[in-house]
Amino acid sequence: MKDLKEFNIPFVGLKEGKHLFEYKIDNTFFELYDYNEFEKSSINVTLEFVKKSTLFELEFTASGTVNVPCDVTNEYFDLEITATLPLVVKFGQEYNDENEEILILPHEVYQFSVAQFIYEMIVLGIPNKRVHPKILDGTMETEALEQLEIKEEKTVETTDPRWDKLKNLITEKKT
Repeated sequence: MKDLKEFNIPFVGLKEGKHLFEYKIDNTFFELYDYNEFEKSSINVTLEFVKKSTLFELEFTASGTVNVPCDVTNEYFDLEITATLPLVVKFGQEYNDENEEILILPHEVYQFSVAQFIYEMIVLGIPNKRVHPKILDGTMETEALEQLEIKEEKTVETTDPRWDKLKNLITEKKT
């Protein structure tokens, strides 16, 4: 993916110590991964890169908003997200990313891309259930919610007379 070149870190030229990288993420980034769950997104990612003689310590931090549909009303809203991802990069004979906290790069590599780590951190930082904040505080008025409330009222009011007779049988046995 040639569009992800800005996420390559050429670590050979970096001095030992702490380095800071900043990235602005929007929907064009997610389009490169064919991920279209967000209507729009605006996320700031900072990467604290600590170079040591035998390894690298990386700390990714993301904060921003993604515009997603509510799971209850299907109306779009801006969901605030914050996420962090620590990563240790070591060197070995061959590439190995089986451990989610340790990445092993071959000795001959002079740069690596952090794009996949940023993508995974953001996508996994989104909650499974996305509920509009106005639903949580009770101020949202929408047709979908009104229909839901009507359905709930109907199910509470109507009971099956057969169940009533069964309940009577239980109470009669006790007396």
